[in-house]
Amino acid sequence: MKKTFYGILGFLIVFGLVLAGCSSSKSSTEQSGSDNTKISKVTKKGKDITIAVADNFISLDPHDTNDTLSNSAEKTMYEGLFGFDKDMKIVPLLAESYTANDNATEFTFKLRHGVKFQDGTPFNAEAVKVNIDRLADQNNHLKRNSLFAVVKETKVIDDYTVKVILKEPFGAMINTFAHPAAMMISPAALKKYGKDIARHPVGTGPYEFVEWKPGDHLTVKKNPNYWKNGKPKLDSITFKPVPENGSRIAMLKTGEADFIYPVPTESAKEVNGNNGIVVENNPSIIVRYLSINTMKKPFNDLKVRQAINYAINKEAFVKVVNNGYGSVLDSVIAPNTQFYSKQQVYKYDPEKAKKLLKEAGYPNGFTATLWGGNSSGTTKAMEFIQQQLSLVGIKVNIVPMESGTMSEKIWSVNNPKDAEIELYYGGWSPSTGDADWGIRPLLASESFPPASYNTAYYKNDQADALIKQALQTADPEERKAAYAKVQKIIWDDAPWAFLCVDDTMYGKRDYLKNAYLLPDGSLDVSNAEIQQ
Repeated sequence: MKKTFYGILGFLIVFGLVLAGCSSSKSSTEQSGSDNTKISKVTKKGKDITIAVADNFISLDPHDTNDTLSNSAEKTMYEGLFGFDKDMKIVPLLAESYTANDNATEFTFKLRHGVKFQDGTPFNAEAVKVNIDRLADQNNHLKRNSLFAVVKETKVIDDYTVKVILKEPFGAMINTFAHPAAMMISPAALKKYGKDIARHPVGTGPYEFVEWKPGDHLTVKKNPNYWKNGKPKLDSITFKPVPENGSRIAMLKTGEADFIYPVPTESAKEVNGNNGIVVENNPSIIVRYLSINTMKKPFNDLKVRQAINYAINKEAFVKVVNNGYGSVLDSVIAPNTQFYSKQQVYKYDPEKAKKLLKEAGYPNGFTATLWGGNSSGTTKAMEFIQQQLSLVGIKVNIVPMESGTMSEKIWSVNNPKDAEIELYYGGWSPSTGDADWGIRPLLASESFPPASYNTAYYKNDQADALIKQALQTADPEERKAAYAKVQKIIWDDAPWAFLCVDDTMYGKRDYLKNAYLLPDGSLDVSNAEIQQ
């Protein structure tokens, strides 16, 4: 069955610092209006920008990266066969079109001609094969192997045609190829640098690597041989890790940064519209949840899990924790994710929660431990959950952890019976934009740690079968029906307390155009430019 790229867009809707302290912009003040209100007009010299981000980059190897922030930097230098536009619709990049067989086991790609990697290596079918073979080889121990473990073989048909053959049907494959993990690395650079490619990135993207000093800055510069005529429109971009919220805001105010993300929600209204600053927030596909270890008492009782859902005021969670920037989660995945199906929200009802706890044999509640990260935002969320559950008799002990400690305690467990985890506050962004990557890594029984991220240790045979069924066809209607059923089953089983969908939140100078966050929380500056 032939499916050209453009014919399927309808259903493929999903999911530097030049010198620190030296401002590259200046403000001039004009008088306007009868009340002589001062309006600041900000101008920009040059075409070099600085972006302040909340954390350090981990890697510049897209095949070995599992954090959205690092992917954002990588996307300035690398491209895949497909990508996403600002609405998470799939768009062609290095591939012009594709065809697929009916049972979604063979995908043939027609590649763009005349593209070269930044080191001069030609982009062709052989380059695609080298990259997909690397991703699919479990012996490479790459973090993104799980997305491509289904690949059986990659065949070069001719210089600009390549076929990927899968071990079994996988209906979400095109979305997977649009994921940043599938971005193409120069085969010559892979051969030269090996595992050190993470410090020597070479792609086909609009910008090429200059320097990375972890913890201080990452700088990329304009690729003069980029295949899109007239792009890019900036000369350089420097990313500056600035974990402290107030410092990021200060950099935006002074012009030391041209773009920052995320903007702390408590500062958004204060800075928006002042001194040429624009703050934008949009619905994301990032879900926040409280996972509940369904294998441990008392959480193995459905009534207890339902009670936890009724005990938490989700509307208040959005207002208190997110300062109103978000929405109540009404399914396992967010509305902008492909094949989302809305469910009936567990309304805030502490009396019903107490009744369910009594029926489950816990009239006086119980004590539980809640794990999560140690950032101020996560701590605030966990304290809110603690307060809400205390009102129905559940005493929660909060244990904030730094990422290394939490990783060791969660992902090093090989036997579910040995898992200490009880409650866990987490978030997830399905960067393929598809229901598969929003559900399977978190709630399929094949995804227990350390294999993947099912911290609820949730297992439902019917849900597992539907998840598999949805992947065994490329027919969007069949996939939609299967995912609707599985979302209902999981919702009713309540392995999570379903909390909220975040808004993306970023701030920028108003002269910087076409720089934005996608619904998955990743940054796109491929078309960014300065307009005075």
